[in-house]
Amino acid sequence: MQIGFNLPNSGKLTAPETMARIAREGEALGYDYLTLTDHVILPDLRAPGYPYSESGEFLSGDPVVRHELLTGMAWVAAKTERIRLVAAVLVVPHRPAVLAAKMLATIDVLSGGRLTVGVGAGWLKAEFDAVVTTPFAERGAVTDEYLAAFRALWTEDLAQFEGRYVHVSGMILAPKPVQRPHPPIWVGGEGPPSLRRAAKSGDAWYPIGTNRNHLFDTLPRLAAGIERLRRLTAEAGRDPAAVGVAYRVKRLGESLPAIASDGERRLFSGSEAEILGDLRALAQLGVGAIDVDVERDDAEASLAELRRLRELLARI
Repeated sequence: MQIGFNLPNSGKLTAPETMARIAREGEALGYDYLTLTDHVILPDLRAPGYPYSESGEFLSGDPVVRHELLTGMAWVAAKTERIRLVAAVLVVPHRPAVLAAKMLATIDVLSGGRLTVGVGAGWLKAEFDAVVTTPFAERGAVTDEYLAAFRALWTEDLAQFEGRYVHVSGMILAPKPVQRPHPPIWVGGEGPPSLRRAAKSGDAWYPIGTNRNHLFDTLPRLAAGIERLRRLTAEAGRDPAAVGVAYRVKRLGESLPAIASDGERRLFSGSEAEILGDLRALAQLGVGAIDVDVERDDAEASLAELRRLRELLARI
């Protein structure tokens, strides 16, 4: 199982020297990958709407202070040597398809093939209205088409793509990504469209367990989601084993409520022994990668959590 951590690109830890220090420390500790998140601009957050916490509030201490994802990934690539870089997740409609494909290919080349493209359709309408030129209601269709355009641009010598939102005829995108046929695509999201997208065209499904509308925060819930993924993958004409599973953990430990709304024990709550048991159980389900959030109030506390979790996870 691969183990990653979220490198804060928002909140109190966004000073360049702090980000570089945490990234390098994670690499030195042997983490397999780090993640960065994606928002371009945010509305007044006094009206809670974040779907991945029980309160509806962002978990970052100051989420409106934020670096742009792809610029940040390129910068982190230059500050590290071996650790993989995972977009967690790229909101695909935020950027024009051809430009995004070029930027992602550039990051993959300049990082020596260390890019994983986590993708999602997005959820924040106010941000869409400010940033995106395609309609919010069509974000799923836009995401699917942009992903298909990415693949054409990354793999075809003279890219040809004719869709509703993207039109490319005999154009050359070079250099191509180092990874062939293209960087891995992890499909984020927890609802039915995300599962179908992962089954149809993803290299992995990449849920967060705490989406209030689509919870995968207990072992039975996650097992059922993976079973649906396997069924949908077969229905899409692919080998059910062709799509891996990666899992994002926003919070863990004894501060979490132990019992979820289905009456089952909440994943990654409780003691270190219970957390290790969860990791082993998820490995048996076929989860191949797990990443955790290490952001705390300051750099030293975050680094201490990074080290503590690495020591714990080494005992899997």
